[in-house]
Amino acid sequence: MNESIDKDATDTNIAEDNCEKVEDGVKYYTLEDIRVHNMSNDTWLIIHDKVYDITSFLEEHPGGEEVLLEQAGADATESFEDVGHSTDAREMLQHYLIGELHMVSMVAFIYPHKADSWTTWLIPAIAATVVGILCRIYMLEHKSS
Repeated sequence: MNESIDKDATDTNIAEDNCEKVEDGVKYYTLEDIRVHNMSNDTWLIIHDKVYDITSFLEEHPGGEEVLLEQAGADATESFEDVGHSTDAREMLQHYLIGELHMVSMVAFIYPHKADSWTTWLIPAIAATVVGILCRIYMLEHKSS
């Protein structure tokens, strides 16, 4: 029985180390992990849900290191695509790949206010109810006059 547990643990190959998870040789990082890497001596970017450590590339970047530091520790996908990087630049990016954005972080990134979603319908519903009641009261008072 212990052998099957060990085998299952080896098959899934999941480990945790400093909030990063390794699964099938791919490291997964959360947004919180990535956000702290926003300095010139430690620069990470997210591009298309992949995490890149571009610290050693800062001085080589043709557009200057400032444009990279503005995006450091965050998702730079839109900026990367807006510039229209060449195929060579996209291939070069692979040298700096260190992992991928963790799925939980992707959902939080796509739906940042998911926990507050009840406010998007509750507040308008209450406002509509109050307006309806006030309108009804106003109409009843003017009808009886």
